[in-house]
Amino acid sequence: MKTPGPVEIQLRAVSRNFREGQREHIVLDNVDAELFRGETVALRGRSGSGKSTLLNLIGGIDRPDSGVVSVAGVDLTALNERDRTLFRRRHIGFVYQAFNLVPTLNVADNIRLVLELNKEPRADARIAELLDAVDLADRATSFPDVLSGGEQQRVAIARALSHGPSVLLADEPTGNLDDTTAKSVLALLERLVRGSGGTMLIATHSARVAASCDRVFELRNGKLEETAAKQ
Repeated sequence: MKTPGPVEIQLRAVSRNFREGQREHIVLDNVDAELFRGETVALRGRSGSGKSTLLNLIGGIDRPDSGVVSVAGVDLTALNERDRTLFRRRHIGFVYQAFNLVPTLNVADNIRLVLELNKEPRADARIAELLDAVDLADRATSFPDVLSGGEQQRVAIARALSHGPSVLLADEPTGNLDDTTAKSVLALLERLVRGSGGTMLIATHSARVAASCDRVFELRNGKLEETAAKQ
């Protein structure tokens, strides 16, 4: 196993519950974990087990009922909503199963959105660099509806990495793709994230995706357990 870098993501006694009518549903129950800089980690679990909830807590979209979520040395649970939003814009990238591209914007402008939020002074150059990295340099002016699923996901990856985040959170990023395209997109994600020295947490049902990661966690009945490690 490779020597781990510094701790990039730390969960300490994290719990999150949701109320369903008169019943309280325990999603995360006193979860502890550490993810290290530069590694890729798979998060597995059945549908509804809380994978997306955990990603949202690490991304600062949601807050736990109790416990501490720290990313890059910053305690997100101590920040107000505004400061969590600013932190997320600068340090977190998201890739989703449904791509989440803005249909009325072309490829270049979908990426530009994030760069403008972060006031990137060289947006055009950065967009060109990213589109080249994901092999879509000839698609800058195309709109999402004329792209294949694999192409849309590559745009989403470029957008997620545009601001150089230290953490990439991917929620079933290959779930809407055929096997061949999924394999290609996964390889691209790994190459770009590892090349940047970032940390990736990828929620997935796929055993193949999990096998490509440095470590694997299983979320079951509110508990998070490490189940496998790549040697």
